[in-house]
Amino acid sequence: METEAFAVEGWHGVRSRRFPLPSLGRAIAQLIDPASAVETLHWGRNYLYVVHLATEAGDVPVVVKQFRHGGARARLSRRLKGSKAERAWAAAEALLAAGIETPEPVLRIESDEPAGPSFYVSRLAEGVVEARYLLRAAAAGEAEERFRELPVEEFLDALAALARRLHRNGIWFRDLTSGNVLVSRDGSADGSGAPSEDGVPGTGPRPLRLALVDLNRARLGPRLTLSERSRDLARMPILRPEHRERFLRAYWGEPAEGEVAAAGLSRPRRFLYLLYHHAFLWRNRAKQRLRSLRARLAGKLFARGTHAHIPRAPRGAPSRERVVWDHLSDQPHLHATPLEKLATRLGDARSHFAETGAAAGAAPRILRRYRELRRRLHREPVPFAGAGVALRPRPEDPEGLLELVADLGGGAGAGAPHRPVPVLLRLHPWDPEGRDAEEALARELAGRGHEVSFALPQNRELVRDRPRWQGAMAEIAERFTPHGRSFQVGQAVNRSKWGVWTPDEYAALVADAREALGRERPDAELLGPAVIDFEFHATAALLNLERPGLAFDAVSALLYVDRRGAPENRQAGFDTVDKVVLLRAIAETARNAASGRCWITEVNWPLLEGPHAPAGRRVAVDEETQADYLTRYYLLALGTGLVERVFWWQAVARGYGLAWAAQGEGEARGLRRRPAYRALAALVRELDGAAFLGPLPSAPPARLYRFRRAGGEELVVGWSAAARAAEAELPRRAGAALTRDGAPAPAPAGTRVTLTPSPRYFVLDSE
Repeated sequence: METEAFAVEGWHGVRSRRFPLPSLGRAIAQLIDPASAVETLHWGRNYLYVVHLATEAGDVPVVVKQFRHGGARARLSRRLKGSKAERAWAAAEALLAAGIETPEPVLRIESDEPAGPSFYVSRLAEGVVEARYLLRAAAAGEAEERFRELPVEEFLDALAALARRLHRNGIWFRDLTSGNVLVSRDGSADGSGAPSEDGVPGTGPRPLRLALVDLNRARLGPRLTLSERSRDLARMPILRPEHRERFLRAYWGEPAEGEVAAAGLSRPRRFLYLLYHHAFLWRNRAKQRLRSLRARLAGKLFARGTHAHIPRAPRGAPSRERVVWDHLSDQPHLHATPLEKLATRLGDARSHFAETGAAAGAAPRILRRYRELRRRLHREPVPFAGAGVALRPRPEDPEGLLELVADLGGGAGAGAPHRPVPVLLRLHPWDPEGRDAEEALARELAGRGHEVSFALPQNRELVRDRPRWQGAMAEIAERFTPHGRSFQVGQAVNRSKWGVWTPDEYAALVADAREALGRERPDAELLGPAVIDFEFHATAALLNLERPGLAFDAVSALLYVDRRGAPENRQAGFDTVDKVVLLRAIAETARNAASGRCWITEVNWPLLEGPHAPAGRRVAVDEETQADYLTRYYLLALGTGLVERVFWWQAVARGYGLAWAAQGEGEARGLRRRPAYRALAALVRELDGAAFLGPLPSAPPARLYRFRRAGGEELVVGWSAAARAAEAELPRRAGAALTRDGAPAPAPAGTRVTLTPSPRYFVLDSE
């Protein structure tokens, strides 16, 4: 492999000559920025993502593995042994020299800073299967059915030959697990198209090909001991005894150089293997529990580790000011530790005592009203309307965004007049340079018939510099009141990373916004206090605290229910419906709210897409689950009749949006619409403007919601609130059925239906 060293500003490393680049600097900038990712492969201690690298021969799909070195231990290891990217590159060269396949190395990129990240870039291996899935199927007895092209016995023989070649060449891999072995039969698994030189056994003209990834733990030496060999073999999770026996016999059946062939597997070899194998399985389980406990404790005491793309805090800044912007998740990041934030809160104790007193004083009347509303819930039909979407401008593709939003519109079935969905446009008051794009989008949306509302978030600079906030409000009022009358003031004001630390700071923001907006449009309405998550004690406090200017025309909440699960899950005894009822009870009894009106201005379920997801890996879901939860959340929340609007945040975003477009991908209108987009479009098309008649009797976890359209047609939306299927009874036969995304589905033969977590629409026959 021909390589050459390079050095550009802030970075150095090695690159393969096989991939000529138009600009090395631009290539490095593209590779190290996770915003360039078109796919997330792994999101954990290290982050792996796919990028389409621009080369002189065209785009080449590559995998970027990002290593962080922020901790003292990682920095020391980098100084003594080289970075993990450096070790992975050396291992790749050794593997290729030994005739062992690995995805072709492209670049090794190192930060010039000792604590900076490093990156190992290799060509994407396509048409491969991770061995973990084959071995899991084998352990469950399902391999023959699920992987017909990959017989387990053939794979075990090939794996043994691969391990033997590794060890014969003095390579102690030290991470020979099923997730690090890629299996293929068609072509090469190394992504280069080069023929394999490995004598891996196979059947027919296309033998199995195995390639190794995750190379940074490998050690290179002249000879491996029996213990080192056994430790490598023991990491492979081969759980069935007959499979382990075949694997070990295949490995030891051909003697290594200088060894005497064994007629069978000797007892010491088997004993040592089993000892290490069971120890490895036990240690893995223990490490998972310990890691979970350590993460929980660290989150309470110390600042969590940050992704490499997040800027550092200003040097010497106090705790309140250590805020930077995370452009991937589109939110601020506060570098202060939990202990530092606690110390700051203690300094503001007088304000927080006042908040506690206001919430406690309001609690009895809130509770009384909650009980009254709960008793009256679902007694009468309520209009089902208000499903909307929140967004930000896309100057690179404005028409694509407008088309995306327009296609969400609909209303109460086929043939109904088109009703554009409500839109919440989030502005950035701290960024006057982006104001033109924001105004252009607002003007176009309003011109196309959308009800446009605005969210006015704050940052620490605007909170601290009140004249600057006042100037921003004056400009926003002048430019945006012609396009809409509803303005949410504030964003997640119970989260210090958004810049508000005391109720007095927030009250000043609200007073200034009301004055500026009222001058331009007397009927402008203010929404707030925009508390995020189920922390209604903060909502109750701000809505009952006596502060000049702290008053709202409608109450808004960023109601993320329980993002660790389904919208029906309970949190402190409350599910989504209960939380909406409680929000309404707080609004109707509040001293600082002019009416009992309520909006939910932000909700989403983050996706398994690395640092683009705003709430961390533990709460992320896959795209299909996100779409199921979206539909169910809108049904539950709007079905109460107690909230006027529910907005999904946001239309286009990588880690949580209804659609996304990878950097450099396609022309305008090139947005990829996720299942959640199709689910919301179907919900609006089928139900917007219909009357919700209430839930039908059903045995948990089945849920049946009944609707009547303007023309008298009735339909039922059904789903299971659990991961398992559930049976339920329709009030009468359904002549047609639709999937969650609005596609035709087989109508049930009778009134008995089987429900899954994915909602379905049943159009009932006329009575």
